[in-house]
Amino acid sequence: MELTKRPFYLAASVVLIAVMTFSVITAVTIGSTSILAKDVYGVILHEVFKLQAFESYGNGAVHDVVWLIRLPRLILAIAVGGGLAVCGIVMQAIVKNPLADPYILGVSSGASLGATLAIFLGLGSIFGANAVGGVAFLGAFMASILVMTVANIGSRANSVKLLLAGMAINAVFSSFSSFIVFFANDKEGIQNITYWLMGSLAGANWKAMPLVYLVVIGGSLYFITQYRVLNLMLLGDEVSITLGTDLHRYRQIYMLVTSLMIGFIVYSSGMIGFIGLIIPHFIRMLLGTDHKKIIPVSFLTGGIFMIWADVFSRIVIPYTELPIGILISMIGAPCFIYLLVRKSYGFGGRES
Repeated sequence: MELTKRPFYLAASVVLIAVMTFSVITAVTIGSTSILAKDVYGVILHEVFKLQAFESYGNGAVHDVVWLIRLPRLILAIAVGGGLAVCGIVMQAIVKNPLADPYILGVSSGASLGATLAIFLGLGSIFGANAVGGVAFLGAFMASILVMTVANIGSRANSVKLLLAGMAINAVFSSFSSFIVFFANDKEGIQNITYWLMGSLAGANWKAMPLVYLVVIGGSLYFITQYRVLNLMLLGDEVSITLGTDLHRYRQIYMLVTSLMIGFIVYSSGMIGFIGLIIPHFIRMLLGTDHKKIIPVSFLTGGIFMIWADVFSRIVIPYTELPIGILISMIGAPCFIYLLVRKSYGFGGRES
């Protein structure tokens, strides 16, 4: 049976939507604090539908834990996991490299430098309590602009020049971050930046959620409409030119859109790796390389993965939250090694 056929793709999408819904409903009942399932759903029903029968769940410790802590984390997890997976697919198409992920083009180092400047030098005070995330977002976006600028020096940017420019910008930004940390001599600041770089959904709140979802969902829908160009990128510049499509302009637009998505993801959750690397590999093994199919399926799969990663990060050590970036790296790295050892996956979905 061809997994890339339309019936399988549609069935997989429906199943994943059902699994995601089930995951949220189940995961919200799980946590270090023991709360009865009926109380959890009572709080949600009260807040969503304002039913009189559940008015007693409108305040109190149970209400705060469920509605202000657990559920926002899970809803944010969907956007973070799904957004990183989509960005990973697009980045891999842009540089035509299956080992690319959302942070390979210097975006992670830009965000890291922004967070370092906010924590140690107090930049971004206009963002208030969100200073670290806000300046990290600006750093990520500026890094992407620099990558595109450097890649276009001398001649027009192509996949190889983008990859090399990203590596160079990554090295420069990382060195500046290390320089600031080394001379700051601030133990509390070092602890803060280290925890932030490990990634966490602990800062999730309903107020920031609409903006994050607007950017992530909007960017994902945009890339679904661009599936033909993304498919063409896998064939290379020479083939695309013979078919009448110049990929240069599209690469720059896609870089900006992915940077915007990653910037807001970094703003809301810190640095979380491997999602944009592992999920695209897994989905391409099942569905091939048609971006019209793999983008929505990757978004759903990434969201589900992130939901359960957040649950385990909260319960794996009693009364302590393990930074989600650590947990995902512990899972993602062995999975990636396994994919490489199997030697049954090429960038185009063919056996290598």
